[in-house]
Amino acid sequence: MKILSIFIMSIMLYTNCQAISTNLHPLILIPGAGGNQLEARLTSKYKSTSLLCNKWYPLKKDSEGWFRIWFDPSVLLSPFTKCFNQRMKLYYQTHLDDYYDAPGVQTRITHFGSTKPLLYLDPYLQKITAYMEPLVKALEELGYRDGENLFGAPYDFRYGLAAEGHPSRVGSKFLKDLKGLIENASNSNGGKPVILVSHSLGGLYVHQLLVRNLKSWSQKYIKHFIALSTPWGGTVVQMLTFASGYTLGLPLVNPLLVREEQRSSESNMWLLPSPKVFTSKTPLVVTPNVGYSAHDIPKFLKDIGFSQGVMPYTSRILPLVDNFSSSTFPDDQVPITCIIGCGIKTPETLLYGSDGDFDKRPEIVYGDGDGTVNMVSLLSLESNKSTHQHLEVLKLQGVSHTGTLTDEVALEKIVEKISCINSDISLVSKA
Repeated sequence: MKILSIFIMSIMLYTNCQAISTNLHPLILIPGAGGNQLEARLTSKYKSTSLLCNKWYPLKKDSEGWFRIWFDPSVLLSPFTKCFNQRMKLYYQTHLDDYYDAPGVQTRITHFGSTKPLLYLDPYLQKITAYMEPLVKALEELGYRDGENLFGAPYDFRYGLAAEGHPSRVGSKFLKDLKGLIENASNSNGGKPVILVSHSLGGLYVHQLLVRNLKSWSQKYIKHFIALSTPWGGTVVQMLTFASGYTLGLPLVNPLLVREEQRSSESNMWLLPSPKVFTSKTPLVVTPNVGYSAHDIPKFLKDIGFSQGVMPYTSRILPLVDNFSSSTFPDDQVPITCIIGCGIKTPETLLYGSDGDFDKRPEIVYGDGDGTVNMVSLLSLESNKSTHQHLEVLKLQGVSHTGTLTDEVALEKIVEKISCINSDISLVSKA
């Protein structure tokens, strides 16, 4: 009878989770790649072969020369796409073993701690560039307010992290800033631990934050971690990005014009398929003469004409992703909820034609996933979890990678989960 009573009480409480709480845990949103605005400024060291890039683009700058480099709709036009490619490109400095901005280009994140740079990629085109705006609106209905108990953690998504022993100046600073934001959010809200909600690449950063900090710190400052659409083991789409360029569905853009910049991105390299997750030797990329599985990434990078990426991949990235199964979240460190889409055609194998030309678009064989991330990657945390870890995975049929931030069903699930966390329903269900 006691077990039945607990079960009935749990069901009753769960159905009442939607009630607005007056005692909310602070919440921090961590976006995915491309999920926040990024600004740039050109110095006297900036030199371009294009007069347009040197003198006239962009037309709109502030008094100190800063302009929004991401997202600017002019990137859709070919001459400006070339300027964008040059300015967004990162350079790996071998002697420093780290990544840096292009010469003469300075970049910055604005409004760290606020949700403002996460709402829209272009504030003047809100309707078509909305990103986290629907989720923020839903959270505001629960009682969350930006800067009070709701915070945003924008970052330079071109940069990533590296394995132990290698510097990652920008990525490591973001982890330090995120840790400080978590502590400040908790302290300014009566010491209540924080709910972290990440999207896509942001989940990998949170994973590394938890792995690199003491369990006692995480248990003090983090109430729950909700990971939306996280590519725990990378994606096949990234092999398309490196081989042939990828426009994220943007019209008019020639993928070859942005391929060089995309190859230079440290975080894109981090998102290549991990051999620890894509364990099969079955090729993910097939040409007339050779096939490349997740175990063949160094050869793949060389053969597509990006041999300069082999060394940073093998020394910095591969050891990082190879440790995924052994460095997953420590037992009971933080309760985790993964919310993922499924049932959408997702690139699984790339077939290049008789000439094996990577400048051409491949034929694509599709499998299950969220349209961007393959199911084996979305579910790999579940596959690696310990028997004691508090982990739940919610699958949403027909919801896309970015749909977890906009789809009505997805938003309902997210808000319901946050309401339950604030009501401590999770503690009842553990009883």
